[in-house]
Amino acid sequence: MTVLSIQGLKGGYSEVNILNGIDLAIEEGEILTVAGTNGAGKSTLAKAVVGLLPRVSGTVTLNSKDVTSLAPEKRAQNGIGYVPQVSNVFPSLTIIENLEVVEGVKDRRSRIAEMFRLFPALAERKRARAGRLSGGERQQLAYARALMTRPSVVVLDEPTAALSPALVAESFGRIASLAHDGTSVLLIEQRARQALAISNRGAIMDGGRVVLEGPAVDLLNNEKAAALYLGHST
Repeated sequence: MTVLSIQGLKGGYSEVNILNGIDLAIEEGEILTVAGTNGAGKSTLAKAVVGLLPRVSGTVTLNSKDVTSLAPEKRAQNGIGYVPQVSNVFPSLTIIENLEVVEGVKDRRSRIAEMFRLFPALAERKRARAGRLSGGERQQLAYARALMTRPSVVVLDEPTAALSPALVAESFGRIASLAHDGTSVLLIEQRARQALAISNRGAIMDGGRVVLEGPAVDLLNNEKAAALYLGHST
């Protein structure tokens, strides 16, 4: 079942397009990694999907519903979760307050309890302000916030940026667990090889277009893709 469909997506922040016609689809419980060089349009694609790009044409369909014209909060309520690279929590609020302010949550108290079961480290520090959390704890809180609305698909924009090697491995493990539990994942990631290793499929962007797409294992074994876009294996 196709959860998220992107068709003919174009747009940018001014009159110049950053996205130049993107066609992608994500199936239920699938991880799709979008990789590419800096400036390829990956993060812009994430913003377009969640409704934060100011100028967009084409369509974004979620569970067969056209959400292209919906505001970000309405897309979230319809099932799109989002973890941006920066500003992904409210640092002045406590952990539990960060979860309480998420809009569109049914059975909020039980959902918060579920997030604390999923992320026990957060439960132990639920009265701590988010600005005092470690990088790993802060990322767990960002994930928990995105999952509060029970999304069908989660868009992750560079989730391993600025993390230590140990936390990078932990982050990829957590992403794999999301898909295992049935949540589809659109993963924007610079660590392309590690991301593809946990993904079902991959897409490589260049110049605002998808230039290569296919099963993740095929992209990892594609010498051209490896040389141009995936970086070294070590």
